[in-house]
Amino acid sequence: MLMRTDPFRELDRLAQQMMSPGTWSRPSVMPMDAYREGDEYVVAFDLPGVASDAIDIDVERNMLTVKAERRPVAKSDDVQVELSERPLGVFSRQIVLADTLDTERIQAHYDAGVLTLRIPIAERAKPRKIAVGVGSGRQEISG
Repeated sequence: MLMRTDPFRELDRLAQQMMSPGTWSRPSVMPMDAYREGDEYVVAFDLPGVASDAIDIDVERNMLTVKAERRPVAKSDDVQVELSERPLGVFSRQIVLADTLDTERIQAHYDAGVLTLRIPIAERAKPRKIAVGVGSGRQEISG
Protein backbone atom coordinates (compact mmCIF):
# COMPACT_ATOMS: atom_id res chain seq x y z
CA MET A 1 0.00 0.00 0.00
CA LEU A 2 1.35 3.41 -0.99
CA MET A 3 0.68 6.39 1.27
CA ARG A 4 1.71 10.02 1.16
CA THR A 5 3.15 11.30 4.39
CA ASP A 6 2.05 14.48 6.07
CA PRO A 7 4.53 15.61 8.75
CA PHE A 8 1.90 17.59 10.64
CA ARG A 9 -0.43 14.59 10.77
CA GLU A 10 2.44 12.51 12.11
CA LEU A 11 3.12 15.13 14.81
CA ASP A 12 -0.56 15.10 15.76
CA ARG A 13 -0.54 11.29 15.91
CA LEU A 14 2.58 11.25 18.10
CA ALA A 15 1.13 13.88 20.43
CA GLN A 16 -2.08 11.84 20.70
CA GLN A 17 -0.10 8.69 21.50
CA MET A 18 1.91 10.49 24.17
CA MET A 19 -1.23 11.66 25.85
CA SER A 20 -2.76 8.48 27.18
CA PRO A 21 -6.45 7.81 26.66
CA GLY A 22 -8.80 9.22 29.25
CA THR A 23 -9.33 7.30 32.47
CA TRP A 24 -12.03 7.71 35.11
CA SER A 25 -9.57 9.64 37.28
CA ARG A 26 -8.28 11.82 34.40
CA PRO A 27 -10.81 11.89 31.53
CA SER A 28 -10.42 13.63 28.18
CA VAL A 29 -12.65 16.57 27.27
CA MET A 30 -15.59 16.08 24.90
CA PRO A 31 -16.69 18.82 22.48
CA MET A 32 -20.05 20.48 23.10
CA ASP A 33 -22.43 23.22 21.97
CA ALA A 34 -24.77 25.13 24.30
CA TYR A 35 -27.62 27.48 23.36
CA ARG A 36 -31.03 28.68 24.46
CA GLU A 37 -34.06 27.55 22.49
CA GLY A 38 -37.31 29.12 23.69
CA ASP A 39 -37.83 28.22 27.34
CA GLU A 40 -35.08 25.59 27.37
CA TYR A 41 -31.32 25.57 27.61
CA VAL A 42 -29.87 22.97 25.23
CA VAL A 43 -26.46 21.33 25.57
CA ALA A 44 -25.23 18.91 22.86
CA PHE A 45 -22.17 16.68 23.30
CA ASP A 46 -20.35 14.85 20.49
CA LEU A 47 -19.91 11.20 21.53
CA PRO A 48 -19.55 9.18 18.31
CA GLY A 49 -19.02 5.48 18.84
CA VAL A 50 -20.14 5.53 22.47
CA ALA A 51 -22.84 3.06 23.55
CA SER A 52 -25.78 4.66 25.35
CA ASP A 53 -25.19 2.46 28.41
CA ALA A 54 -21.64 3.90 28.69
CA ILE A 55 -22.95 7.44 29.34
CA ASP A 56 -23.32 8.72 32.91
CA ILE A 57 -25.11 12.01 33.69
CA ASP A 58 -25.17 13.47 37.22
CA VAL A 59 -26.45 16.71 38.71
CA GLU A 60 -25.38 17.80 42.16
CA ARG A 61 -26.63 21.22 43.21
CA ASN A 62 -25.75 23.34 40.15
CA MET A 63 -22.95 21.11 38.79
CA LEU A 64 -23.82 19.00 35.74
CA THR A 65 -21.35 16.19 35.03
CA VAL A 66 -21.40 14.07 31.87
CA LYS A 67 -19.02 11.10 31.57
CA ALA A 68 -18.82 8.64 28.71
CA GLU A 69 -16.52 5.79 27.80
CA ARG A 70 -15.64 4.68 24.28
CA ARG A 71 -14.56 1.08 24.53
CA PRO A 72 -12.50 -0.77 21.92
CA VAL A 73 -14.43 -2.86 19.43
CA ALA A 74 -13.96 -6.58 20.02
CA LYS A 75 -11.78 -8.01 17.26
CA SER A 76 -11.09 -11.58 16.31
CA ASP A 77 -7.58 -13.08 16.35
CA ASP A 78 -7.15 -12.82 12.58
CA VAL A 79 -7.62 -9.02 12.50
CA GLN A 80 -4.54 -6.88 12.08
CA VAL A 81 -5.02 -3.18 12.84
CA GLU A 82 -3.40 -0.97 10.19
CA LEU A 83 -4.41 2.42 11.59
CA SER A 84 -6.17 3.49 14.78
CA GLU A 85 -6.84 7.22 15.15
CA ARG A 86 -10.17 7.24 17.02
CA PRO A 87 -9.51 7.94 20.70
CA LEU A 88 -10.66 5.39 23.24
CA GLY A 89 -11.16 5.82 26.95
CA VAL A 90 -13.19 8.10 29.18
CA PHE A 91 -14.49 11.55 28.23
CA SER A 92 -15.98 14.04 30.68
CA ARG A 93 -17.37 17.53 30.91
CA GLN A 94 -18.60 19.55 33.88
CA ILE A 95 -20.83 22.58 33.56
CA VAL A 96 -21.97 24.95 36.29
CA LEU A 97 -25.68 25.57 35.75
CA ALA A 98 -27.37 28.85 36.61
CA ASP A 99 -29.91 28.99 39.45
CA THR A 100 -32.50 29.96 36.85
CA LEU A 101 -32.54 26.43 35.37
CA ASP A 102 -34.84 23.63 36.57
CA THR A 103 -32.42 20.76 37.21
CA GLU A 104 -35.28 18.51 38.36
CA ARG A 105 -36.68 18.25 34.82
CA ILE A 106 -33.58 17.66 32.64
CA GLN A 107 -34.26 15.47 29.60
CA ALA A 108 -31.49 13.49 27.88
CA HIS A 109 -31.63 12.07 24.35
CA TYR A 110 -28.87 10.19 22.50
CA ASP A 111 -29.03 9.84 18.72
CA ALA A 112 -26.41 9.40 15.99
CA GLY A 113 -23.50 9.95 18.38
CA VAL A 114 -24.87 13.18 19.85
CA LEU A 115 -26.09 13.44 23.45
CA THR A 116 -28.60 16.28 23.79
CA LEU A 117 -29.67 17.59 27.17
CA ARG A 118 -32.69 19.89 27.43
CA ILE A 119 -32.85 21.88 30.65
CA PRO A 120 -36.03 23.93 31.20
CA ILE A 121 -35.80 27.46 32.51
CA ALA A 122 -37.38 27.65 35.97
CA GLU A 123 -40.77 29.35 36.24
CA ARG A 124 -39.39 31.86 38.76
CA ALA A 125 -36.84 33.02 36.17
CA LYS A 126 -39.31 33.63 33.34
CA PRO A 127 -40.41 37.23 32.70
CA ARG A 128 -43.81 38.10 34.14
CA LYS A 129 -46.06 41.14 34.25
CA ILE A 130 -46.79 42.84 37.54
CA ALA A 131 -50.13 44.61 37.87
CA VAL A 132 -50.06 48.18 39.11
CA GLY A 133 -52.82 49.08 41.55
CA VAL A 134 -54.58 52.44 41.24
CA GLY A 135 -55.67 54.42 44.31
CA SER A 136 -59.41 55.08 44.66
CA GLY A 137 -59.20 58.61 45.94
CA ARG A 138 -57.35 61.21 47.98
CA GLN A 139 -55.85 60.58 51.33
CA GLU A 140 -55.55 63.35 53.84
CA ILE A 141 -52.79 63.70 56.33
CA SER A 142 -53.96 65.05 59.62
CA GLY A 143 -51.72 66.28 62.26
